[in-house]
Amino acid sequence: MARRTGSADRLNTPGRRRRSLLPRFRLDQDAFGRFAEGFARYMGTARFLAWMTVIIIVWLVYNLTAGETAPDPFPFIFLTLLLSLQASYAAPLILLAQNRQEARDRISLEDDRRQAAQSRDDMDFLAREIAGLRMSVGELATRDFIRAEVRNELRALLAELDAEDAERAEGGQPRSKGGRKKGRKKDAARAGEEPEEGFGTGSTGG
Repeated sequence: MARRTGSADRLNTPGRRRRSLLPRFRLDQDAFGRFAEGFARYMGTARFLAWMTVIIIVWLVYNLTAGETAPDPFPFIFLTLLLSLQASYAAPLILLAQNRQEARDRISLEDDRRQAAQSRDDMDFLAREIAGLRMSVGELATRDFIRAEVRNELRALLAELDAEDAERAEGGQPRSKGGRKKGRKKDAARAGEEPEEGFGTGSTGG
């Protein structure tokens, strides 16, 4: 038990930090990422492929025609080493560029999704507001409705006055002052109805 406790205490105690023999480099991740993207972008162009093809052909022709003084005779081991070194460095740089592009695409997708949700909410709010305005406008009395109601009231009043005149004419009773007043009201109502009807006819014809 004592040994276990002692070992547990030693494991829980942080050890000393070991010094590394290699120097530590602090690189700017953003700058290095931009370099990787530029390198990967250039490697994906036709210019890089054309220059690489020209250099390889020139190297092969020179080493084949130089004879014994050729720096890299057949089977071109130095050229193979250079191409392998290029491939070993190109693959991580391309992966780094792809990771940065993927991160940018993810951020852009999140922004687009947020904007789409905001636009959808705005459209729903506007649709509700327009529906409320339509309901409010539908409940208001329009000019044509008021004009029709006034015309109906005038016609009803004229019909009552005509009925009273007909009853008096059948009974042979002369008009009283009240009848004269009603006759004046009748004439005034007719005078008020004629321009109203003329206005309505003109507007309808227009």
